[in-house]
Amino acid sequence: MKHLLDMPPSALAAELAGMGEPAYRARQVARWVWGEGATDFAAMTDLPRGLRERLARRLCVLSGRVAGRTDAADGTVKLLIAWGDRRHVECVLIPQRRRATACVSVQVGCAMGCAFCASGLGGLERNLTAGEIVEQVLHLRREAGGGEDAPARAVTHVVLMGMGEPLANYEAVVAAVRAIVDPKRLGLSARRVTVSTVGFPRQIRRLAREDLPINLAISLHAPNDALRRRLVPAAGRATIAQIIAAAREFFQARKREVTLEYVLLDGVNDSPACANELAQLAARLRCNVNLIRFNPVPGVDFRPPPERRVRGFRDRLRAAGINVHIRASRGAAAEAACGQLRRRQAGA
Repeated sequence: MKHLLDMPPSALAAELAGMGEPAYRARQVARWVWGEGATDFAAMTDLPRGLRERLARRLCVLSGRVAGRTDAADGTVKLLIAWGDRRHVECVLIPQRRRATACVSVQVGCAMGCAFCASGLGGLERNLTAGEIVEQVLHLRREAGGGEDAPARAVTHVVLMGMGEPLANYEAVVAAVRAIVDPKRLGLSARRVTVSTVGFPRQIRRLAREDLPINLAISLHAPNDALRRRLVPAAGRATIAQIIAAAREFFQARKREVTLEYVLLDGVNDSPACANELAQLAARLRCNVNLIRFNPVPGVDFRPPPERRVRGFRDRLRAAGINVHIRASRGAAAEAACGQLRRRQAGA
């Protein structure tokens, strides 16, 4: 059975044409799926019943199901999505004032091996398709609205920084982003979509050449190569200097400031010397720095720094003229750190 969300409008039109249907039928189906949030062909009441039955045998709108859910007091919702092959990924909806950010996964597991992250503890199992990436947004939109029978909640922003490395699944990620920003599909502004990567210079340059004015975030987590190789083993493929150079090219091509993500780990990367090194790096690039308090993960031997050290780290960057923010911790009760809900489901 084909996954409808994997189909761009031209492919959906070709599918309906191959069934002997006129061109406007594809537009009707697209309106139901993308505009109305319908996931069951039986709900598409302006289609002939026979066509609805044939479509249900050939296509699926959702290829996965919600296998688990946790909620935090701040409104954060985390879903565990089970695919037909019994593999699972996580996605999160983070509400904040007038925005609701969907954080979605791009792979089952992860091969990056970040020392402080639960996502990669079991290694990489497989890539997600573009449709599976987009489907997570639909699940979040429906579940956060209260369930199948409640109105869907608007998703205003999408961040591809859940499980997996987006630039290691490049083709599917770009196809998913195109679906997210396509006015005929999800229709979000590209400026509200962020791709987060540990840093693959060649793919960053390639992304810069795509006609997609999206945001780029780089998970740096260390100010020098020696420490970064300890924290992000996959970082050995590229130096920080190479990553910064590629990020500078991205800014020049897309005119979008890059975000440097930096998880603070107690006694590891939170010293004044690390802050000074990070300030020197950030000064070479039009960027923002996001400082993130480590979210404890069972079985991972790191701790968040005390609050005074977090603020001291920020203040050193500000004194150096760097645009820096401490990202608010959200969803602790929802196990919002990547990989936690999936590991609990697996009994890890």
